[in-house]
Amino acid sequence: MAMTLRLTDDDERALALLAGAQGISKQEATVRAIRDAAARRIHEDRVSELSTHARARYADLLERLGR
Repeated sequence: MAMTLRLTDDDERALALLAGAQGISKQEATVRAIRDAAARRIHEDRVSELSTHARARYADLLERLGR
């Protein structure tokens, strides 16, 4: 699917620097950045979900340990 991406001059320079540092095209750098951001978000959401579950499950133990 084709998509037009409009960047500010600063964002364009940052993308060019990123692509150059990785030795890849700006298009590939953009795709990788999107995938990395999505993976981080999914991971953060999962860690948060597991943390909430663990805190609820072990609330009594955590309370006792906190004394």
